[in-house]
Amino acid sequence: MSRRERQIMDVLYQSSGATVSDVLERLPDPPGYSAVRAALATLEAKSHVRHEKNGPKYVFIPTTAASTAKRSAIQHLVRTFFRGSRENAVAALLDVSPSQFSEDELDRLAMLIEKARAGGTGGKR
Repeated sequence: MSRRERQIMDVLYQSSGATVSDVLERLPDPPGYSAVRAALATLEAKSHVRHEKNGPKYVFIPTTAASTAKRSAIQHLVRTFFRGSRENAVAALLDVSPSQFSEDELDRLAMLIEKARAGGTGGKR
């Protein structure tokens, strides 16, 4: 997806569906109405959204669950910027001052690592 398509999808996920006017109101540096309408038509052609008629307007609704879209975006990010290395991606995310993590966040990260170890084969994936 293009940057603008991702921004539009973000709006649709936040509102569980929106009209072109709704999307325009919520986009940063919005393009014209026709450009948003064209982007929504492209997203519909790619099966990312569908529309329902609500009076004279169309309401666009995501067809892909937000969790599925997140996984796909993360996989794309890891492939594009980290040459497929999940380890390098996580290392980049963790490359901040330790004080930026709460104890709860650190506990959750430790739990996820332990869960991965318990379910893994012990080798590199």
